[in-house]
Amino acid sequence: MGKQKVVLAFSGGLDTSFCVKYLSEDKGYDVYTAIANTGGFSKEELANIEKRALALGAVKHATLDIEQEYYEKSIKYMIYGDILRNGTYPISVSSERIFQAIAIIEYAKSVGADCVAHGSTGAGNDQVRFDLTFQVLAPEIEIITPTRDMTLTREYEINYLREHGFEADFKKMEYSINKGLWGTSIGGKETLRSEQTLPEEAYPSQVTAHAEERLKITFHEGEIAAVNGKPYADKVEAIRAVEAIGSKFGIGRDMHIGDTIIGIKGRVGFEAAAPMLIIAAHRMLEKHTQTKWQIYWKEQVANWYGMFLHEAQYLEPVMRDIEAMLASSQRNVTGTVELILRPYSYTLVGVDSTFDLMKTDFGEYGEVNKAWTADDVKGFTKILGNQIKIYHNVQKRNKK
Repeated sequence: MGKQKVVLAFSGGLDTSFCVKYLSEDKGYDVYTAIANTGGFSKEELANIEKRALALGAVKHATLDIEQEYYEKSIKYMIYGDILRNGTYPISVSSERIFQAIAIIEYAKSVGADCVAHGSTGAGNDQVRFDLTFQVLAPEIEIITPTRDMTLTREYEINYLREHGFEADFKKMEYSINKGLWGTSIGGKETLRSEQTLPEEAYPSQVTAHAEERLKITFHEGEIAAVNGKPYADKVEAIRAVEAIGSKFGIGRDMHIGDTIIGIKGRVGFEAAAPMLIIAAHRMLEKHTQTKWQIYWKEQVANWYGMFLHEAQYLEPVMRDIEAMLASSQRNVTGTVELILRPYSYTLVGVDSTFDLMKTDFGEYGEVNKAWTADDVKGFTKILGNQIKIYHNVQKRNKK
């Protein structure tokens, strides 16, 4: 009998580098590596990742390009929903992992793999996202997780690789950096302690712009359509354009502290200039173009959508129902939003939209009423207060 074939979700980082060497040399598998690119890697970086995989002992490496799918099936709805986990984190890595897992397991099936592997530890969310997706889509394929099962430390993995003749810039591996179209997460060292934060040099992008700059983002039915007047049919490229502008100001950096799927608290640093600017602009445009109850109910379902996405529930059918509602809510979210960018911050200036509900003949807030009279308001207020008046009247009566 030949060797068993395992497909490893490979990022080129420390954990997955260890897995290639360990599974091929210590366990005797034919290791097929695959990276599902959600937009965080250049062609040069992808080529280097392939070289690393083969140098570590992989039989074959595959690059799975899923940027467009990731946008169409996830990012688009996160923009519609203005989704920020705990009001802070744009669910960057959390959402990516589901689509990476889907792509990896489909690739594993296509090459007839006996097993599928990932490098997640036993203390994070990603292990659940990968495992659950693999189990749902291919229950017949065994899941292997060396880093988790052996409870390995980063120091152990570095020493193992060195002992097995593999050298790399291990200093860079002190942090676990996950890059994607919708943001970059940075974990390790300071993020493991409640009282510390990441140093400037830990962030992949550095501040190079210091003078104020204006940015205009145009939306059509909720989707980004133009950046500074330049139209984009390819929404992935539009997001990249905003990222290139915002990242040079260091915009979108923060520390996310949240509840993990497995029940412990977790901290991760992140930088996400494009998500933070796009969501802020989109939310402002919605405030001008949606009714009070559209905004209210969209916020309710969007909160659930973000939570389910974070908690590995993307394949739950209710997510398609929520997506339909989110998409329907965007029919009038069309217009241009202007922002002013500065180092580490931005200001929302205003919007220009033909669907702007402020631009009416009914009145100007705090200034003048045109569609109703003073007597109309007096009568409305009297009726509006009936229920409250009745309650307080009963309370007063029962105190006597």
